[in-house]
Amino acid sequence: MRVRLLWSGGGEATVVSVGADTVVLRSTVSAPPGSRLDGSLRGEPGAMLKVKVHGCKRQPEGDFVIEARPIDLTREVRDRLGRT
Repeated sequence: MRVRLLWSGGGEATVVSVGADTVVLRSTVSAPPGSRLDGSLRGEPGAMLKVKVHGCKRQPEGDFVIEARPIDLTREVRDRLGRT
């Protein structure tokens, strides 16, 4: 099961992969490189993910693939993301 996020500024995303220092997301909204996004893990009150965007590419389906670096990632949230 994929982890889903609700962005605080609107839109949502699905976690595609998680690396040591990177996270790849499939998002309904775009974000320019250098920007920061934050959102909550759907179905997990209080679990937040903050990222700094390194790249964003529009996909043929109309959504966006965002490559980012997690910021202030707690162990609990990292473990949750690792179970995707």
